[in-house]
Amino acid sequence: MIKIGKIATYCMIGTIAFASKTAVSEAAELPVAGIDLLLNNFYQENENKDIKEYLSSDLFKEYGEISFAQVTDYVNIRKKPSEESKIIGKLYNNSAATIISQKGDWYKVKSGSVTGYIKSEFLATEEEAAEIANSVGTRIATVNTTTLKVRKEANTDAPVITLVPIGEELKVKKEADGWVKVSINNAGTGYVSADYVDFSTEYKEAVSIKEEQEKLRAKEEARKASEQAQTYNTSDNGSSSGNSEKSGNASQAEKASSDNSSTSNISSFRGRIVSYALKFEGNPYVWGGTSLTGGADCSGFTQSVFDDNGISIPRDSRSQASGGRTISMSDIRPGDLIFYARGGSINHVALYIGNGRVISASNPEYGIRISNYDYRQPVKAVSYIN
Repeated sequence: MIKIGKIATYCMIGTIAFASKTAVSEAAELPVAGIDLLLNNFYQENENKDIKEYLSSDLFKEYGEISFAQVTDYVNIRKKPSEESKIIGKLYNNSAATIISQKGDWYKVKSGSVTGYIKSEFLATEEEAAEIANSVGTRIATVNTTTLKVRKEANTDAPVITLVPIGEELKVKKEADGWVKVSINNAGTGYVSADYVDFSTEYKEAVSIKEEQEKLRAKEEARKASEQAQTYNTSDNGSSSGNSEKSGNASQAEKASSDNSSTSNISSFRGRIVSYALKFEGNPYVWGGTSLTGGADCSGFTQSVFDDNGISIPRDSRSQASGGRTISMSDIRPGDLIFYARGGSINHVALYIGNGRVISASNPEYGIRISNYDYRQPVKAVSYIN
């Protein structure tokens, strides 16, 4: 049974904001007012109250009832309450939606960017939904102080394992007596003080048909870029390691910059940057680090990848967002940078690799990893490639 402590839950008016994602059902987290304020006040006044009891309360139902898809794969969300109506989105198994109203055996629901109808037989509601919420939600602790110490044990005398910066998100394993056990460095765990983190519980949400189509287009673009990169690598006689690789990549960067009419060269260079970045997937996250093998933070990772390919960019994520050429999210290509914010300030950067995916030095738990580009709401995209 999950007990709720002081929690800052991301919400939308009339619905919970379900922030964690899967490869096919990803959308942005949208922290706004409304029910958010209601929940925050409730949790602060009822630190030990069970979420199941609250989700089934009349107070919560005034704002819409939470439900979860219970299907083998996904259930279609339709524009009208009819099986002949247009499909506008998909709700995958165990993904959450808020019930707005009911018409016969159809529920009108809202999840992510999608508002439409689902047959009631495919949704778990009320007590069943509360039980599912307890088991499928991901508990996240977001650092709210400049630098937070992660200790080996739950006391201030325990050795410090690592330091994490403000805005860092840590997966919660356990909460007890003012301390939070969190996952770090892929396999390990550590403890942080509950006084210096904000909690949220994240759920998967629906994906619209438009979002899926955009990802398919991104996938096709990434495939073409990969083919062009392979063609370039086959014809490249330079060394693939050490300073020789850096020199060769710098030469290619200069060629791409000086010949904008040669789109194949530009695409090959983009593919080369992506291929280089992917070599370091799984390596550790180290705050303040710039080593692609020994450990880097998000901006240290992107700076080092670009530097090793002959492009000089600033050190921190905010400066990287201010440099280069600002582009729209619809124009992103492999090799571009995508930025994310917390509390209105940019605090994370990732390298777009195509197919709707990015690679970044994520956090101490996951290290350098691949994720969907919209696992959080992107706030800006920048290109350093001409």
